[in-house]
Order: sequence, then structure tokens, then C-alpha cells
Amino acid sequence: MSETTGTVTNRSEIVFLYDAVDANPNGNPLSGSDRPRIDPETQQCVVTDVRLKRYLRDQLDDDGHGVYIRSVQSDDGNQYSREQLLGDRLRELDPDEWDLDDLDDEEQEALFDEVYGTFLRHSADVRYFGATMSVDLKGKYEGFDDYLPDHFQGPVQFSPGKSMHAVSENEEYNSLTSVIATGEGKEQGGFDLDDHRVKYALIRFRGLVDEHGADDTNLTEADVRRLDTLCWRALKNQTTSRSKIGQEPRLYARVEYAEESFHLGDLSRELRVDEDHSKPDEQLRSIRDVVVDVDSFVDRLDENAERIDTIHVAGSPSLRISADGDVTDVEAFYDELEDALGPDSVHVIDVYGEFEETLPETAR
Repeated sequence: MSETTGTVTNRSEIVFLYDAVDANPNGNPLSGSDRPRIDPETQQCVVTDVRLKRYLRDQLDDDGHGVYIRSVQSDDGNQYSREQLLGDRLRELDPDEWDLDDLDDEEQEALFDEVYGTFLRHSADVRYFGATMSVDLKGKYEGFDDYLPDHFQGPVQFSPGKSMHAVSENEEYNSLTSVIATGEGKEQGGFDLDDHRVKYALIRFRGLVDEHGADDTNLTEADVRRLDTLCWRALKNQTTSRSKIGQEPRLYARVEYAEESFHLGDLSRELRVDEDHSKPDEQLRSIRDVVVDVDSFVDRLDENAERIDTIHVAGSPSLRISADGDVTDVEAFYDELEDALGPDSVHVIDVYGEFEETLPETAR
């Protein structure tokens, strides 16, 4: 297992499953009614990587880590501008120490390092996901934006997620009406909520941590270890709104490779719905109705065991899996992984016991 200090040296591949019960995992505003995104050919529920990253950014912010791309309001209810947010990320800099109109080459290089390092140190989300830097600073920090690149390419990327099965909308919610009191006479009026939700969806994401891109954003091993609890907690804590409640993390696995510039690729597809032991797609209503077949996933890891350093894994006690034809629980999945990779190469994540280790000092 890698040390937690220093920049990332080896690549990691992520598989993340979570489910949604009577929820809208990712509405499509272009649909006119924010309906769930559903592939018209396969009827799979679709969740963009932007939606997942929003959960992760919001959790980083709640945990006290600096976040650059966020939606926050000032005390007067107005939205902060991107210029204000960037200035906040650079707040440690003292403009009086630098005469921007009279810097030699060595001083310009030193200022670049200072601005670059300060911004990334206070922008955890940019260290992960990157950002476009189309901001012109004014006032106190005017000119400092010239010492930042036009964009940061994030070393942590996710493909859009899809449900592992066809889904259907719960039509009963579409006709919900909210009754409200209006006017001085307290007369009641109503309006349609236009509420669209899927009955059930077990959603599968794949992600990659690129060790080469990590150099550009100063992504550390500690940052990557934070992902092992961040994804789980973000789905727990950031899905409490009316349309998002009903979503739960079910399985997280990060395969940390032993070799540079190597990953197996699309491991997520090796996890499949066991159709023999699951209810038909149209009858799925909860995690207890579906069984995930892990045989291909474990076999592929077993075949490449010498190229894998550690698998970091967390699973829900409610998740049912099938291995070698037997339906069992997530503890058996851990055992299967240990048989394939060896006990020293399997790290079962204690989400709530470990996340505090990656909090900022001021939040512990």
C-alpha cells in the first residue's frame, strides 16, 4: 500500500455502485420537466459525471477542504462571482510583496510557483477534477491570474454512470399536486409538482486516477485515500433533497496498480446483475431484489494479481452478491478478493473510522 504523503505514483481504477429508490438520480433540464435521464434504446438510467462530481465537491466543502467550483451565496443572498471565489483561493498571498510591473525572470518564476501552489493548496476539487481558469481578477489580486494556466486537467475522472438494468418511471408521482394557502382569506390553490422519479436503479460508475496528470494538480496519495471514504459519504450526505433522497452507496472499489501507466480498463463491466437470482428488471424495487455477480470481476483481478498493489473496498451489508453460483453477502466478496490477491492486498475500508484521518487539521 502506498504512503499517503507525496504526489501519486501509480494509477488507480475505481468502480462505484449506488442505487436510487423512488428518486430522480439526475434530472435533464432540457426535457422541459427535469425528467430522469434515460437511454431511449436500452432504458437504462443515466447519471452524468458532472452530477457525481457535484456531490463530491459539496462533501469536500462540508468537510472543510477548500473548493473552487461551488455554488454559494453571500450574506445578502447574492451569488458569489467566479472572480470572488478565485480571490478567496488566493487569500494567503500578499500583493504588497510583489511588484508585478517590475519582475525579472527569476522573480516571475517564483511568483508562478507561489500562485500555482497557493491556489491548488486551497482548491481540493481542482486537484481532483481540474478546472477552466477563464477569470480576470480585479482589485487586490489584479494580475495574479496571469500566473495561473488557462485550465487544469483533472487526474481523477469518471465516465457517465448507467444503471445495470432497464428502469421505469413511477408514474404515480407525475400527478402529485401541492395544495397551498393563498391570499389574506387563506384560500387554497394548487399546482402540479411535475414530479418524475425512477422506481429503482442500481447505478454503476467507473473512474480513473491518472498518476501523470496528478503532477499537474499536485494530487497527493492522501487525496486519493480520501476518495475511498469521500464517495461513500457524499452519497449519504449530499442526497437529502426532495428528489434525491432514496439514494445509497452499495459498493466502492479502488484498484491501486503496482505498475506505472497500467490499468486493466472498464472493470465496472465485470460486475453484472445475476439474472438467475434477481427479480426481472420491471419488478426491481430495492437492493434486496437484485444480486450482483462478482465472478468475472474477481477472475480478472486474479489473472492480473502481480500487477495489483492493493484493492481498497467497501460494501453495504444489504448488498447481495453471487460467487461461484452461491448467493451470499459482501463479506464473502472480501474473502473472494483475498483468495485472488492475498490478504495483504485487500484493504476493507472503515468509512467512518478512516475519513477523519483525511480531514483538515482545523476540522478534526
